[in-house]
Amino acid sequence: MTDPSSSFVLSSLLPVPHGFSTRAGGVSEGPYASLNLGFAVGDLRERVEENHRRLAVAAGAALDALHTVKQVHGDRVVEADAGEGAGTLRTPEGEADALWTERPEHWVAVGTADCVPVLLVDTEGRRVAAVHSGWRGTDARIVARAVEALVAKGSRPERLLAAVGPSIQRCCYVVSEELGERFSTRFGPEVVARSGGDVRLDLARAVRDTLLGAGLKATHVEVLPHCTACDADRFFSHRRDAGRTGRHLNFVVHRF
Repeated sequence: MTDPSSSFVLSSLLPVPHGFSTRAGGVSEGPYASLNLGFAVGDLRERVEENHRRLAVAAGAALDALHTVKQVHGDRVVEADAGEGAGTLRTPEGEADALWTERPEHWVAVGTADCVPVLLVDTEGRRVAAVHSGWRGTDARIVARAVEALVAKGSRPERLLAAVGPSIQRCCYVVSEELGERFSTRFGPEVVARSGGDVRLDLARAVRDTLLGAGLKATHVEVLPHCTACDADRFFSHRRDAGRTGRHLNFVVHRF
């Protein structure tokens, strides 16, 4: 049996337990093989629950201290619920695309299968956050809203550390001319490339630039290079697999 922790993608910047999960280490089968962590994709619930148990063991964190949200491709940020766990997996905490906590030993996570996951850590204020940024969330600058939520609690943007995790990269993300123009106007021409008649979008670049615009230092932002669409052995990809695929969880534990 593969240990999920042995295949987590990690950031060298973050000094707390965290991980961007890959496909390895679970019990799901078929298009969801093997560590599918999404309940709403057609997989058997008992398998997804077991995958969550394995994730918690690999993360070294309590299953009932894991906080998630129902993601809606918006810009809402919420604080993880203060209620105590009951020994089982918590239900999602409302509709949002980013969540944060300052509760010791609790952890926050967002699901992805091409969208950009971002983990934020404030080592001084001792807060952590997880952000889901698809093209709509990126357009709405969801990562800036997450930074603002932490700053409102006393964090300083120049102290924040950010890891931008595996996502669909420019090599595989062909979009419409209209969307390319929209992003070029909002984020600059560097986030769009044109080749062979295709318009390709660099979402991770737009997310990074948004973080810098929100006050983070360039040396405090790491953009991981992995493309979820390119690497079918390691990653689920909604676009590559025409929607029939699993979900990753991208998590950070409040443990300083």
